[in-house]
Amino acid sequence: MFEIAIIGSGPAGASAALFSAKAGKTTLLIDNDKSMTKRAWIENYYGIGEISGPDMVEMGKRQAERFGTKMIQEKATNIVKGEDGFIIETDNGKYEAKHVILATGALFDLAEHIGVKTKEATEPRIKTIVDVDIKGKTSIDGIWAAGTIAGVSVHAIITAGDGAKVAINVISELNGERYVDHDVLKAT
Repeated sequence: MFEIAIIGSGPAGASAALFSAKAGKTTLLIDNDKSMTKRAWIENYYGIGEISGPDMVEMGKRQAERFGTKMIQEKATNIVKGEDGFIIETDNGKYEAKHVILATGALFDLAEHIGVKTKEATEPRIKTIVDVDIKGKTSIDGIWAAGTIAGVSVHAIITAGDGAKVAINVISELNGERYVDHDVLKAT
């Protein structure tokens, strides 16, 4: 069983996976290769001059894997309550996780299918989003949402930050105290 499973490997999902794995949590990232970021050209991401969306997505996945995230290329089709968390059904198998973060971008069909409360979106070209609280919690305890599906702007830098925020909130809940991740410059 994974402590945290993230569905979607765009900026929100990969950022959530990076923070989760770096915090020592067993982390699964389910990638269906449908990230809308793969169609983007990005020149407004702090610290990066310019990058193609496909390169950014691959860089984010590699960074999450470097910290121990298990990556699978499958489509999540259902999530059901298990004995001690959730069973995520994909087109190729089943995976168990204590917490699930939906980071599916503009795709809301899985959220609606599992009964998470949704609402009308306000972002242009986004029709439906998951109704979340300030921490990213959905109407189903243990299922969270981050990024565009959670109602934040479609801009990659904003969805990445939201993925990190939600992951930190999940980690904090698992730890029973507020989690903070600060790296310090290495002495040279």
